[in-house]
Amino acid sequence: MKAHDDASVGMIPDDLERRRVQKRTLTVVIISQVFGGAGLAAGITVGALLAQNMLGSDSLAGIPTTLYTLGSALAAFSVGRFTHRLGRRNGLGLGFAAGGLGAIGVIVAAVTDSVPLLFVSLFVYGAGTATNLQARYAGTDLAPAAKRGTAVSVAMVSTTLGAVAGPNLVDPLGKLATTFGIPALAGPFMLAAVAYLGAGTVLFSLLRPDPYLLARAIDAATRTSSDTSGKPSVTPKPGISAYVGATVMVLTQIAMVGIMTMTPVHMRAHHQALGAVGVVIGLHIAAMYLPSLVTGMLVDRVGRTVMAIASGVTLLAAGIVGATAPGDSLGLLVLALMLLGLGWNFGLISGTALVVDGTVPENRARTQGTIDVLIALAGATGGALSGVMMSATSYSGLALAGGFLALLLIPVLAWARRDRKVPVVAD
Repeated sequence: MKAHDDASVGMIPDDLERRRVQKRTLTVVIISQVFGGAGLAAGITVGALLAQNMLGSDSLAGIPTTLYTLGSALAAFSVGRFTHRLGRRNGLGLGFAAGGLGAIGVIVAAVTDSVPLLFVSLFVYGAGTATNLQARYAGTDLAPAAKRGTAVSVAMVSTTLGAVAGPNLVDPLGKLATTFGIPALAGPFMLAAVAYLGAGTVLFSLLRPDPYLLARAIDAATRTSSDTSGKPSVTPKPGISAYVGATVMVLTQIAMVGIMTMTPVHMRAHHQALGAVGVVIGLHIAAMYLPSLVTGMLVDRVGRTVMAIASGVTLLAAGIVGATAPGDSLGLLVLALMLLGLGWNFGLISGTALVVDGTVPENRARTQGTIDVLIALAGATGGALSGVMMSATSYSGLALAGGFLALLLIPVLAWARRDRKVPVVAD
């Protein structure tokens, strides 16, 4: 039996067909994530600098991160609900479309020097960030339990090409923008608009059959055939591992966003060129996504808990290197930001696998959406406090605070492992 569109999810595929659909799903996710990665890079690379330029204040430079992460929080909730009702294809397609419109709004705001429009547009732009992150779940819908970490990693590593290219195109995109009368710092948002709209188009047109709807149909049929009581089935609540996974991702997000947001401002204060900023952020993003295939396999083989602890240790190392690096040392800042990205990568993939382990298809999309809201709010908190903390102390103080915050992962995971509530190694 073959499933060709969303209407076919009521027909349960055999194992061979399920593997075929999973392979097609991963292919579509890979293509969309290449576009999505290019879209998210704009806000990370020049968002704080654009706000600093328009607002004239270093202490307010963290506002863009706060706004688009708050926007991503609303989008994460909405995409989760849309996915539960309409499937991954519609949920993710709408989210990327909103992100593209937000990027266009940022460009218009920069041209007209409208701070209110900038704030609103950055909020809407955050929908693309949330959707890019939620797309990783699409690869897990039909994946076997023992390969969920690897499935997440395929979606993550696909983001690398666009996400790394974006920051390194800051200078040429800035020059291109000025030829159209657009401020140079708004240039990367031109790429973001095209990239997010392209990602949405790919998902909406090609993600058929819908993997989430198909997984729900398979799960419902399995539960019905095994239940002989005749009582209506009740949707189970998420397991404890879902909450532990959420904690892992929230803490790593706060630490990573807080340090990352103010690094461009720190570098510019030490008279480093915009191109150097692009190199540092580009390599940071590469470290966030490029190791994913290896990380995914490690999560599946050595365990979720072990890799989550590795995340905390790596983020602490990033904070220490960043705090001790001279402001004009490009090499040490590159090392600090690469460790920061790698620690985030460990935490996100292990945390995501824990969330999938602790849910079933019927409650999975809504739980994932709710957890990604918490991740987005964590990023907003990190972004909002980063500028204030750096102004009150220093970049070194900010980096150390982020590194030590990540160590909170270890007691949480030690408690979970001691009580045997979270799998050390996937079944």
